[in-house]
Amino acid sequence: MIRQTLHDGWQLSATAGPVPEGVAGRTVPASVPGSAHLDLLAAGLIPDPYLDRAEEELVWAHRTDWRYDLAFEAEPAGPGERVDLVFEGLDTVATVELDGAVLGSTANMHRSYRFDVRAALAGGAREHRLAVSFRSALEYAEEVESRLGRRDHVYPHPFNMVRKMACSFGWDWGPDLQTAGIWKPVRLERWHTARLARVRPLVTVDADGTGRAEVHVDVERSGPAGDADLVLTAAVAGRTGRVTVPAGQTSAQVAVTVPGARLWWPAGHGEQPLYDLAVTLEAPGGGEPLDTYERRVGFRTVTVDTTPDEIGTPFTVVVNGKPIFVKGANWIPDDHFLTRITRERLERRVDQAVGAHMNLLRVWGGGIYETEDFYDVCDERGVLVWQDFPFACASYPEEEPLWSEVEAEARENVARLTPHPSLALWNGANENMWGFRDWGWPEQLQGRTWGLRYYTELLPSVVAELDPTRFYSANSPYNPGMPVDGTHPNDQDHGTRHEWEVWNRVDYTHYRDHIPRFCSEFGFQGPPTWATLTRWIHDEPLTPTSPAFLLHQKAEEGNDKLDRGMAPHLPAPRSFEDWHWATQLNQARAVAFGIEHFRSWWPRTAGSVVWQLNDCWPVTSWAAVDGDERPKPLWYGLRHAYAPRLLTVQPRDGRPVLVAVNDHDGPWTGELRLERQTFSGAVLRTVKLSLDVPARSVAGIELDPSLVGPENAQEEVLVATAQDVRAVHLFAEDRDLAYDPAALKAEAVAVEGGYRVDVTASSFARDVAVLADRVAPDAVVDEMLVPLLAGETRSFTVRTAAEVDPAALTDPLVLRSANSLSARVVRY
Repeated sequence: MIRQTLHDGWQLSATAGPVPEGVAGRTVPASVPGSAHLDLLAAGLIPDPYLDRAEEELVWAHRTDWRYDLAFEAEPAGPGERVDLVFEGLDTVATVELDGAVLGSTANMHRSYRFDVRAALAGGAREHRLAVSFRSALEYAEEVESRLGRRDHVYPHPFNMVRKMACSFGWDWGPDLQTAGIWKPVRLERWHTARLARVRPLVTVDADGTGRAEVHVDVERSGPAGDADLVLTAAVAGRTGRVTVPAGQTSAQVAVTVPGARLWWPAGHGEQPLYDLAVTLEAPGGGEPLDTYERRVGFRTVTVDTTPDEIGTPFTVVVNGKPIFVKGANWIPDDHFLTRITRERLERRVDQAVGAHMNLLRVWGGGIYETEDFYDVCDERGVLVWQDFPFACASYPEEEPLWSEVEAEARENVARLTPHPSLALWNGANENMWGFRDWGWPEQLQGRTWGLRYYTELLPSVVAELDPTRFYSANSPYNPGMPVDGTHPNDQDHGTRHEWEVWNRVDYTHYRDHIPRFCSEFGFQGPPTWATLTRWIHDEPLTPTSPAFLLHQKAEEGNDKLDRGMAPHLPAPRSFEDWHWATQLNQARAVAFGIEHFRSWWPRTAGSVVWQLNDCWPVTSWAAVDGDERPKPLWYGLRHAYAPRLLTVQPRDGRPVLVAVNDHDGPWTGELRLERQTFSGAVLRTVKLSLDVPARSVAGIELDPSLVGPENAQEEVLVATAQDVRAVHLFAEDRDLAYDPAALKAEAVAVEGGYRVDVTASSFARDVAVLADRVAPDAVVDEMLVPLLAGETRSFTVRTAAEVDPAALTDPLVLRSANSLSARVVRY
C-alpha cells in the first residue's frame, strides 16, 4: 500500500450565493484539512467569526457554494494496480471531479468516501486536476425537508435533514457558523492484490484473566489478480495468530490470546496499560505486506447493569466486574472549526477532566464521532467514553436519502472505534424519545417517521453485529422498560435521566427532589473567564445586556435565568464585575450541589454526567472550561465535588445528616471532627467521632442536634473535618449571612514559575478565589472556592510567564470570595 497525501496547493473560491463584494471573484489559498471560513480568515477577507458581532456579519455564508481546486502530479497506474482517491471527511454536500469527470456526490459529514480512479490514471498523464464543489448544506437540508415533510427540531434550521454536525447550525451555547470544506485528510492509495478494507479488533478478558483479541477483517480484492489465497496475521503482546484467507473469500477472523494480560482501568480505579496490535495481510509466499493495520488496545470488560431491582431499573457501569460510580461530563466539539483541534489541545482538555477527578466523557449527539486522537488520549488517561450517535433534539426522517447514510456512517464508525478500551457504550440519540413524548411532536408529525427505527432497530443491530462487546442504550434519557410498560423516558427510577427543571424553571436546591439511577445531563450557566470575555467582546460599556455580550449568550432567556438562579442565594450584584463573579460562583455552587446529592445516594444513583466540560467558542454557557481553554470557577467546584473522598451534609428523613463518600479501594478511617463555630472563630460545640467508611461506599453519620441547632444562624458555620477533607455547612443563604466583607488580608510574592498569594481570614470567608487571569491572560491558580475559617491562612500558587506587580493579585477584583458580594468594596 502506497499512500500519497493531497493536502498542499488547494485553492478556494465562492461560486454562488449572496457573496459580499470583497469575497466574490477572489481565489485564495486553502488549507486541507480545513474549512472555507478559516481560509477566508487567513486571507484577511473576513473578521474572526468569534469576535464581537462578526457572527452576524457572516450569515451570507449559510447560502454560499464553494469550490476547492487542486493541481497535482501522480504516477500513472501500473499493470494490475488499483488506485483509490480517499476522502476521510467532506463537510458536507459535495461533488467530486477528477480531470473534469464527476466521480460522485456526497451528503454526509460523518463518513469517508473512496473512489476508484485507476482508469483516470491509466492514460499516461502525470498532471491532474481535482475539484470538490460544496453547495449550501442549509439549502440542501431545506430541499430535503420540503420533499419529506417538516419534522420538529429545537432550533430554526432543519439540521435534522442532513448528516452534518447539528451544532454547526447553532445551539444554545454555539454559534450559527455553518462550515463547509474538506475537513479530514485526502489521499491517493495505490495497492494490488488485496487490501484491509475494515479491521475490527474485539478485545475482551476471559474469566481466568486471559486477554483475548478477536480481529475481524474485511478484505477488498483488486479483481482477478486478487483472487488468490492470502495470509492474515495479528500480533499483540508477543503473541501471534495467523490464518489463511481462501481465494474468493472477503472476510476472516484471527484470534490472539494473552495469558495474564494486565487490565485497563478507568482513572481512579487502576492503571491503563495499552498493548500494540499489528495486523498484516500478505500473499502466501511472504514478501512485502499487501496492507497493514496498527492500533493500541487495552484488555478490559465494560458493561452496564440494567437488571431490574426493588426500585426500578439501574444503570450502573461495570468495568472488569467492578461497579463504577461515573464522575463525568458531556463533551462537545472543542472548537466550532473542527480542524483547529489538535491532539495537544485534546490532551489539555482531557487532562483537565482527569484533573477534576472525572472518569467519563459523553460525546454528545449534536456533535461528531470524534477523531482517533480523542479516543487515543482517553485510552491513555483512563477516561471512559460514552459515544452518542449523531442525533439530537429533533425528529429525524427514516426515508431515503437519510436511512442509507445513517447506516453507512454507523457501520464505519462502530468498526473504526472497536480498538479503544476507553469506549464504554453507544447511545442512539440525545433527548429524541423524550422529545416525542413531551414536546408535541406527534401532533406535528401526523404519523410521519421521526427516528424511532434508528434507535430501536438499525443502530442496535449494527452494534450487535459489528461490536457485540459494547452496551447499547437507545437514547438519553432512556427508560429500558419504556417500550413495554409505557413509563416515561425520563423516569427517575429507570435508566438515565436529564435534570433540566433546574436551570430552566426552579432553584438548584430542587436537585434533591429526585434520586435518579444515573443522571446523564444536568448543569447551570456561567460566563467565561474575564480574560476570555474581554479578548473577544469589546462593548463599551460591557454589561450583561450589551449587544456583543448578548450575541455570545445563546440560551433562551439565559441572563434572566442567571439572575433568577442567583436571587435566592447571593446578594444582588452592584456592578458588572460583581455580576460576572456572582454568576460564575453560583454556577459552581449549583452544579456541585447536584453532584454531592447524586454521590450521596450511591449505589442507587450510579452516575453524574455534568453538562458540560468544554466550549467551542467564547460564550456564556454551562461549560467548566471556556472557549480559550481557561478553567472557570465551576472547574474547581467539580474538582471538589468529584474528589475521591467527600464530606457533605444532606437531608435524610427531614433532618441533616453528614454523608461520607469514599471512592477509594481502601477504607476511610480516622477521626471525624465536627465543630459549630461563629464566623469570628469562637467554638460553640465540638464532637469527635470515629470514621469508618468501607471502600467504594457511602456512609451516613447522624449529627448531634447541638451541631445543627445554631444560636445565630446568620453568624455560625458547621465545620466537618476528616484528615485533609473538609466540609462547611451554613445555616442560611449567603444573602442573609453576616459576612465580614473585609475578612481577607493578603500578600503576594514572586516564586519560581509565578507567584504565591498568602491569604489570611480574620473572619469566616466562603469560596475564596484568586481570579488570576484578570492580571495576566496565561495565569492559572492552583486552587479556588476555598473556605477559610477565622485565623486561617491559605497559600495560593499562580502559574504565569508574565511579570506582574504582585500587589495586583490581591486587588479586590482579583481576590474574591462570597463575602466580597455582601457589601460595596472600594475599587483601586
